Amino acid sequence: MSALPSTPATPIALLRMTDGLVVHQALCAAATLGIADLLNVGERSAAALASALHVNEDALYRALRFLSGHGIFREISSRTFVNTPLSDYLRSDVPGSMRPVLMFRGSRYYFAPFTEFLYSLQTGLPAREKVLGSGTFEYLRADPEAERVFDEAMTAISALSASAIAAIYDFGRWETVTDVGGGNGALLAAILRAHPSLHGVLADAPTVVERSRRREFLSGDLASRTRFETCDFFHAIPSGSRAFMMKNIIHDWNDAQACEILRNCRRAVPDDGVLLLIEYCLGEDNTASVGKMVDLVMLTITGGKERTVDEHRALLASAGFQLNRAIPVSPEITMIEAFPSP
Repeated sequence: MSALPSTPATPIALLRMTDGLVVHQALCAAATLGIADLLNVGERSAAALASALHVNEDALYRALRFLSGHGIFREISSRTFVNTPLSDYLRSDVPGSMRPVLMFRGSRYYFAPFTEFLYSLQTGLPAREKVLGSGTFEYLRADPEAERVFDEAMTAISALSASAIAAIYDFGRWETVTDVGGGNGALLAAILRAHPSLHGVLADAPTVVERSRRREFLSGDLASRTRFETCDFFHAIPSGSRAFMMKNIIHDWNDAQACEILRNCRRAVPDDGVLLLIEYCLGEDNTASVGKMVDLVMLTITGGKERTVDEHRALLASAGFQLNRAIPVSPEITMIEAFPSP
């Protein structure tokens, strides 16, 4: 078991940990307003920004002043700001833009359930049920704008690791891969580009598939190697490939629901095929990790969870798979390779 970090234990150190709430909200608001895009053309005063955005000038200045203290924007003269290397990633037009992710994290769907986080601790149920009422994804489907923000955020997150995932594994040996719940197709496109002999299938809900066609990640030179299939993974998964992958799908669901999805995968994966799960790592005991943070997001919003390799092994076994190996993609992400059980 790892040692606890040697941080000085003081009341103020504990209090400072809660300051992240204010940073989060100010940063997400700045992303939603598109401030970094306006500053892309050069310095702008708080007054000019407020006029362009139709917000209160004094309130905006105070938020920008606060964020500047965290390296997000810089006040170069009285009430006048420019972008910084950090705020550049809030721009819409840069590779690796985090604007969609922060817009999503500031949304009611993501943020509101945390106002009832204690409810999740008391019951083990997602606080989303108490705050928003709707099912995990029913809420998004009922609000096209919320669903669009969610899709854009998931695409941006996938883009962060897509090239590493494509390079770490020999997808080409399987000839065809189906990305189950593949969203806008950014990950599948990266894999197809890295493995020129591979063919791909993007399988997702009908509305998502339609959006993925419009996003055109899988168009152009990839169109001849790509097929689109509609899919509800709680009912059936389209067969026809030897490899099937799911990125950040299983963690959305509790063990019973995840097992149901995996059993449907087993019906689709041929005996000489493979299932690849790409999920967050929980990391060492007593250490902070992205996986442990996302685990609480899953608890609060979806009712799902992040799992250890052994927990994945047991879950896969209950659905007719045997875990072959866990492949580190990065310090935060692991790929689980599983074969159909004999």
